[in-house]
Amino acid sequence: MNLHHRFNPRLAKVEVSQIRMFDQQISSIPDIIKLTLGEPDFSTPEAVKEAGITAIKENYSHYTGMRGLPELCEAACFFQKERYGLSYDPQTEVLTTIGATEAIATALLAVLEEGDKVLIPAPAYPGYQPIVDLAGAELITIDTSETGFICQPEQLEEAFAKYGDEIKAVILNYPSNPTGTLLSAEQMKKLAEVLRQHPVFVISDEVYAELNYVGEHVSIATYLPEQTIVVNGLSKSHAMTGWRIGFLFAQKPVIDELIKVHQYLVTSATTISQKAAIEALTKSMDEGEKMKARYVERRDYLLPQLTALGFQISQPDGAFYLFCRLPETIQMNSWDFCLALAEQGKVACIPGSAFGPEGEGFIRISYASGMDDLQEACRRIGTFLTELEK
Repeated sequence: MNLHHRFNPRLAKVEVSQIRMFDQQISSIPDIIKLTLGEPDFSTPEAVKEAGITAIKENYSHYTGMRGLPELCEAACFFQKERYGLSYDPQTEVLTTIGATEAIATALLAVLEEGDKVLIPAPAYPGYQPIVDLAGAELITIDTSETGFICQPEQLEEAFAKYGDEIKAVILNYPSNPTGTLLSAEQMKKLAEVLRQHPVFVISDEVYAELNYVGEHVSIATYLPEQTIVVNGLSKSHAMTGWRIGFLFAQKPVIDELIKVHQYLVTSATTISQKAAIEALTKSMDEGEKMKARYVERRDYLLPQLTALGFQISQPDGAFYLFCRLPETIQMNSWDFCLALAEQGKVACIPGSAFGPEGEGFIRISYASGMDDLQEACRRIGTFLTELEK
């Protein structure tokens, strides 16, 4: 019996992530250097690993409450206050999730209904679109490719003038994937002034908050606490991608609704991972600083190397990505260029089109790889471009 026609029709809009699809497509190429995924090349800090091992030995193998371990909620709120000046009640205003991915899905599914519109500055991480589609809503992009990848207040105002109350939510991601850009306090405050005038949720994905190279991270929740749902996690700050620990922070009435979605999606995050996360957010809270210093070295190496090869790059001040405009001599789209670079040059990057139409003509390079690989990658890219010109 063929049941294909019985699936949720909204799934027809959902595709496998182009980032993952491209990465899988080129992974079998011998001797390839992969600068594709947002996967830190560092190991989880030793003390955090030991906390996880201890949790296993002490039989922390049962469910926790839906919100997470009380001591983890305390640690998460302490970290938010210490690092970003955000105050949340650990008993009522935080929710422990299975990574930032589940946090995003929980937030979007809780607030969206059919026909709603969601604004997002683009190019953007492609993980938001499928959840919006599954909710029956529509993602509306704000093109920032000509504004230094910074969303301008005027662009928000134009969108609200056009769509009005159809807009239910705005997604912000700073520091940004794929561009590495971030907003200053003044820029964030100006966006908040616009958003405050409209009854919208602001879903602020801050998973790269600890990878801010130029100062303290500024959350829009500082200026707009009653409307903001903050997404964060430990994948990038503590190289804990596989531990799957994330968080949602918001005022109590909002968390009370989000927990309903979270409860039926996952019940609770893994107990062992939660125990390790307590260590990460307390005694090991500064581990991200060590990684950040290495990322800055890598960025500062790559920028002049790639610029000399003809790429145009806005200097990223956060995360670990370069979003590079292709040299003017290249007559291929970003997908074809990256495929040729992988097959012929043995270097893998992600096509800019994976981040939406606004990313066409760019490639994303992840420098979450060792310096030896980055140096060899630059040499190979130079050779590839030379051969391409011939």
